Formats: sequence, structure tokens, C-alpha cells
Amino acid sequence: MSPLDVLHDLPRHLHRPAVRDLAWVLLSPPLLGQTPKPQRHPLQASRWGTQPALLADWLRRLDRDDGELSAWLAGNPVRRLGLYYERLWQFALHGAPDIEVLAANLPIRQSGQTLGELDLLLRDAEGEHHLELAVKFYLGPPAEDGGDAAQWLGPGSHDRLDLKLAHLSQRQLPLSSRREARSTLNALRLGDTQAALWLGGYLFYPWAQTCAAPRGASPQHLRGRWLHRRDWPAFLREQPPSVWQPLPRLAWLAPARVDAEQRWSGERLQQWLDALPAQAGAQLLVSLEEAADGSWQEVQRIFLVGDQWPGQAEPQAVDSP
Repeated sequence: MSPLDVLHDLPRHLHRPAVRDLAWVLLSPPLLGQTPKPQRHPLQASRWGTQPALLADWLRRLDRDDGELSAWLAGNPVRRLGLYYERLWQFALHGAPDIEVLAANLPIRQSGQTLGELDLLLRDAEGEHHLELAVKFYLGPPAEDGGDAAQWLGPGSHDRLDLKLAHLSQRQLPLSSRREARSTLNALRLGDTQAALWLGGYLFYPWAQTCAAPRGASPQHLRGRWLHRRDWPAFLREQPPSVWQPLPRLAWLAPARVDAEQRWSGERLQQWLDALPAQAGAQLLVSLEEAADGSWQEVQRIFLVGDQWPGQAEPQAVDSP
């Protein structure tokens, strides 16, 4: 148990979308409890990590006035979810007590060739750290037990959990200890850094089939379900009456909160489904229930994938979605 666990429900009580996402980034559990290389929460040595009330107060102040966060995000707009996730971490760590951010997205080059980037270099009470950050969404196998990480695919079917872990442990994390990185680290007055990863996200289990979690999954990992588009009518028949609507990619992090006027009708959802091309990629949908304050809050999420998913695409390692 982490002291931050007491704040697990805080994102649902915040109103501004970017602040909700920021809170989710800092407070959501990792996908895995066991990883091939060390996993370290970036706030582990901060007072925010040991005194969660301080972090909660900071997030609530941002929720009242998010100007600083909005300016930070506008200063370097991103379209990829993984980069948005990193930007939120960077903002928080610059604001965290007793953490010094030495560099972010630092390229390591040799003879004009870029060998890779270091996501974060930090200094805190426990030393100097090289951290690699990722947020991932993986769908489990419908016909296997799920224990093998190679069976968990990204929604585009190219990414795989085992390949991502291999990329992190064999390429990204060792980069800071390579001799080619030494001159860059010396310029920052860094000695030997401790390399670790932090992997957030969701695991999606097949609807109507059983599937175990991948070996090493965190018992607290976040989860959803996935189904083929042909199964949508049968899926709906099994669900209690609720409101469903899709989320744009940059809204995939925190549980959705939708104002009443933004809520989709069943007719609008059906029109959207009818217009969706057969070859469209996986779509993330959430079901919503009305909260006491009149907003509509997410209660579950699913990936709706094409009827040929995962197809015959050759898996390859990719960065965060």
C-alpha cells in the first residue's frame, strides 16, 4: 500500500479536464506490480508521496484556477496520448516539493546520430534518477489464459506488452549508463543515476470470455472490457440502461465527466456507429451515470474493435499511444 492510495477517488471529484487527468496520472496504480527492471513512482521521495493531503490541496487549488497548467500544456501542444502523459508528469514534478527536475526528453547523441532520449532526470532525497514513463492500453486474448504478456495487444494490434517491457528494459533504461551518455550527464553534474520505469494505463478483458491477467499484473490495475463491433447489440442487451458515448484519444486517461448538455442521446450514438467505417480503428466508449451534482460520470469503459481485429498485422514495439 502507498500513502497515495487514500486519494484514489480524488480525480472523480475534480472538475477541470486537464486537472482530472493530472490527478489520474499521479494517483492511478501501475499496470504491473512486477517488472523486469525496477519500477519507481516519481513522487516516492517527495513530501507529496508521504503526506498526500499536501498533494490533494495542490490539485484542488489547480481545479479552482488551472491557468498555470493550461499555460504549460499550451506551451508545447501534443497530439499523442503518451506525450500528453509525459507533459503532465513534468508539470507535477516541477511543482513538487523536494524534487529537482534536471532534464526532460533529453536526447543522447553520438557522431550526430540520436541514440534515444531520456524521459526524465531527477534529483531527490534518494539520489539521482533516470525515469522512463509510459501509459499503455492492452487488450487480453479471448482464447488463451492471458498469463503470457505476448498475448496482450494494444488497440491497434501492433503493440504488445512483452515488446514494450523488452524495449524499456533493454533499450530505454540502459541508455543512461552507456558511455555515449556520459558527456551529456557530466554537463548536468550527474554521477551514476538509478534507472527505473513507471508504467500506467488500463488492461481490457474480452467480453463474454474469461481471461486471466498477465503475470506480474498489479492487483490494483485499472481495467475495462473489449468486444468486436458485431457483438455490440448483444453486449447492450446484457447491460443495465445507461448512457454510452465515445471518448477522443486525449480524453482516455481520467474517468470521464460529462456535463448534462454534452451527454449523447441513444440516437446520436447509433448515428455515430452507423457512420463508423468498417476499417475504423478501435474506439474507446464509456458508460455514464448521473452524479449528485448533475454531471455524468464514467462507470465503465470498453474498447469496441473491428470485426477482423486483431487481423494479421505483425506486432512491433511502439511508443505510448
